[in-house]
Amino acid sequence: MPVIVNDNSFQKEVLEAKLPVLVDFWAEWCGPCRMLTPVIEGVAKKYEGKLKVCKLNTDESPASAQEYNITGIPCCLVFKDGKEIARLVGFRPQAAFETELDKHL
Repeated sequence: MPVIVNDNSFQKEVLEAKLPVLVDFWAEWCGPCRMLTPVIEGVAKKYEGKLKVCKLNTDESPASAQEYNITGIPCCLVFKDGKEIARLVGFRPQAAFETELDKHL
């Protein structure tokens, strides 16, 4: 299951993580974000032990969303060693996520 992060836990859970991290920036009111939820959960299950998967609600944690210039959601960022290395914007099927993630893992 994805780890829920917020402005307070972002540094520890994402930037200081030992594994690469996928962060799903989403909001409750966003239809495509809700459609993406099972994809994110599938990615979390498939890449367990290789990739940490987190979800950040942009309405509840606007500082993190602003810091990473999240202008549209859903938006997923991949972090490695505390740095953003990839950005996946919009809904994608799980296979498309896996293709992109495999380039960075």
